[in-house]
Amino acid sequence: MMHTFASMFRNKEIRKKIFFTLAMLLIYRIGASIPVPGVDAAALAAQISDNSLLSMMNLLGGGALERLSVFAMGVGPYITASIIIQLLSMDVIPALTELTKSGQTGRMKIEKITRYLGVVLAFVQAFSLVYGFDKQYQILENAQLSGYLFTATIMCAGTMFLIWIGDKISVNGIGNGLSIIIFAGIVSNMPASFVQVYSILTGGASQGEVFNGVLLFVLYCLLYLAIIVFVIIMETAVRKIPIQYTNSSNIRGGSDITYLPLKINSASVIPVIFAGSVMTAPQIIISFFNHDLYTKLNNVLSLNKPVGLCLYAVLTVLFTFFYTDLQVDPEKVAENLGKSGAYIPGIRPGNETKRYLHKVVNRITVLGALFLMIVAVIPYLLPMFTSLPASTGIGGTGIIIVVGVAMETVAQLKGQLTQKQYRGFIK
Repeated sequence: MMHTFASMFRNKEIRKKIFFTLAMLLIYRIGASIPVPGVDAAALAAQISDNSLLSMMNLLGGGALERLSVFAMGVGPYITASIIIQLLSMDVIPALTELTKSGQTGRMKIEKITRYLGVVLAFVQAFSLVYGFDKQYQILENAQLSGYLFTATIMCAGTMFLIWIGDKISVNGIGNGLSIIIFAGIVSNMPASFVQVYSILTGGASQGEVFNGVLLFVLYCLLYLAIIVFVIIMETAVRKIPIQYTNSSNIRGGSDITYLPLKINSASVIPVIFAGSVMTAPQIIISFFNHDLYTKLNNVLSLNKPVGLCLYAVLTVLFTFFYTDLQVDPEKVAENLGKSGAYIPGIRPGNETKRYLHKVVNRITVLGALFLMIVAVIPYLLPMFTSLPASTGIGGTGIIIVVGVAMETVAQLKGQLTQKQYRGFIK
């Protein structure tokens, strides 16, 4: 591993991409620390730490939400727009479906539509957040319509600027730009989180309590590492289905059997984000019309309460099955196998192959859904039995994103390094 990283830095082109990515991330972190003018960020930060759903949004935004900075919403609106367009392209809107089948030109048009929808969602979300925060916590100096529009416009512009940074990282840097930005935001909060946990656990007055607190902190770190290992195992776990080719041209060295890998967790972290959004959206809408009802609903649906946490877990499982069904289409897989002259041993091609793949996908999705549910509820379940606040809980959406992005980026770097080595060999 160390030899691989050393080879990366010796490669001039890859080294240039790494430094470019770091420079873009520096701009992102500087912008995340600049609050929108006319906002009482201290009052907002105190309230967000007590709200589990807002704490999740703050985590994905790298702590920018609690400061209501120019990058407070991160790239969340664009991700939401991408998911919406992707869902509508699944034979819901015929025009979008046709664009998905039009090659590079169609993809460019869909990307353009996604950007426009992202701008609309960013402004609506920004206005909703500003209006809701000000009505509850009185955070704006200018609590008028002009103040709401001014603050929402700045936050919307910040989101679109972040998307531009992400595009630049994707083209001139390493990894997927938007994923790298989310990764950087989450990682930037981890040191402060560990310091907070240490201060809470070692806050005893006597020497014995401090010693016990240190032991608990070590146990906390080991448990954190165990969760990371568990996430890595589940993210890389696949169910291999044997595939046999009938066409002799596909036979390699006398063996015509390969494998079709199906990921245990094909939905990645999307179901967790969906579940949080579904629980947050009604509360934001209700806050516009009835503040008392919003307060009661927030108390019931809080992820720190049993009812809210159970609903969150159920939604995560349901969305895992829903999104996996969109990502993995057994009918198309069976059709592609038939076109390539391949079949599953013991299974007839066509409808029987489709039914078999559907059954296998459903079975492995049960494991994937349970995995996502466990990792998602741990940060909110742990504080119910310990003195730790929810903001410092182990596991959750953050670890899944961090591990997934890190593995993807390292794999891409290795691929680029291998490509350069082959070019040198050809020369």
